[in-house]
Amino acid sequence: MAEKTTDKIQIKFKLAEGAILPEYKTLGAAGADVSSNEDCSINPGSWKMVSTGLFPEIPENFEIQVRSRSGLAAKNGVFVLNSPGTVDSDYRGEIKVILANMSDKPFEVKKGDRIAQFVVTPVHQADFSIVSEVSETERSTGGFGSTGIR
Repeated sequence: MAEKTTDKIQIKFKLAEGAILPEYKTLGAAGADVSSNEDCSINPGSWKMVSTGLFPEIPENFEIQVRSRSGLAAKNGVFVLNSPGTVDSDYRGEIKVILANMSDKPFEVKKGDRIAQFVVTPVHQADFSIVSEVSETERSTGGFGSTGIR
């Protein structure tokens, strides 16, 4: 694949035997495809933590977000249950993907199948404080559909 000329963040991985490094499939891809490092089956209406064989070293002030692949969701009803999942910069264990199956038949995962995508994003920690009042806005306390659907 051709290389972009923009600056890139260096993410390092220790790989378990047979693991595949994440890969961007197109120049404009925001997410790098992540592959399974095991064979397994996910029953209808169930979920499973699927091994990737990837042990990350992520720079401080960044995270990896684990997201669903749209094709798996649209064609098979399979998605990342806690999407987006967060992999923190200080985590060094194996990244596992929690895949859920909302279809009516078992979903077979084979070692090497692309099961999710990683999006690398900057992280800002906040200072949280207690106040007696918050500022007013036009929206105020309206939420959960308060703006309608049209």
